[in-house]
Amino acid sequence: MVERQSDKGVIVTGAARGIGRAVAGHLARRGWQVALADIDGEAVVAAAAEIGGAAVACDVGSEADVEHLVAVARARLGRIDAIVANAGASKFAPLQQTSLESWNKVLATNLTATFLLAKAAAADLKQVRGAIVTIASTRAHMSEPNTLAYSASKGGLVALTHALAMTLAPDVRVNCVSPGWIDTGKHGPLGASDHAQHPAGRVGVPDDVAAAVAYLLSDAAGFVTGAELIVDGGMTRKMIYT
Repeated sequence: MVERQSDKGVIVTGAARGIGRAVAGHLARRGWQVALADIDGEAVVAAAAEIGGAAVACDVGSEADVEHLVAVARARLGRIDAIVANAGASKFAPLQQTSLESWNKVLATNLTATFLLAKAAAADLKQVRGAIVTIASTRAHMSEPNTLAYSASKGGLVALTHALAMTLAPDVRVNCVSPGWIDTGKHGPLGASDHAQHPAGRVGVPDDVAAAVAYLLSDAAGFVTGAELIVDGGMTRKMIYT
């Protein structure tokens, strides 16, 4: 069982919807004090109001915005024990239609943001022997065509996770959750074949990722750092022939 917290503070980025919103709610229900960050200021205010959290409008690819986020979280929560670096962008396009601007934007949001967050909050996290959880993707290991920047950013995030784990050791644990297909409602209703193709018998839901994050932030994972926890219903282990 993942223990309940009382006064610990956590920053969750990309928290206005989808996986980030589920993670923020899951942690709040376990007693965490949550600062929710998102580039969509109106949506993150609404999400924070639902769980009694602190809302911060933030472009996580901007160093100034990230430094402001950490300062606000420190002031509002009283302490920063953990960061969940979830914010992500995906722009799929063929190679010749992928602009450098688009490439850089995806990498800034998906990869550079975690570097900025760790740098800005390292002193806070070291003081309390805290933890960071990054949200990567199984696309760090496998790809579909035209997912260039997204796949590259998620592969980089897995590597950055273990680099940070070694850099911040032994004071801060850093781990990664790599989700597979998680139904956030963006792509309409699912069919029986969608669920059946997964060895687990169903498509994932945001709470599956939230539960994994809660474990990695907990004392139960005190001997886990530099690790990647794949949450994909077994799909990356499934051999497929056509």
